[in-house]
Amino acid sequence: MQEIEVIGIEILQFIAADEKHLTRFLSLTGLTPATLRQAAGSPRFHESLLAYLAQNERDLIEFAQSAGRKPEDIMRHAASLPDPDFSS
Repeated sequence: MQEIEVIGIEILQFIAADEKHLTRFLSLTGLTPATLRQAAGSPRFHESLLAYLAQNERDLIEFAQSAGRKPEDIMRHAASLPDPDFSS
């Protein structure tokens, strides 16, 4: 499994563990709980999670602290990705 996929899974767990994060994520992406489960299997979706998190510094820092990661490492990965596609 590639590092981006690992981080994507960690971000998804972070989002799903908090109703506030999950509600905002679903609202901004247009996903539903059912389509979220379906999309979660796509490597492209994991990339989109990095892009999503990179757009909100407060959430990025909160996630990084909870995951034991450096925010700048997450931003480096996010910057290397194409435009996000939340539908895949």
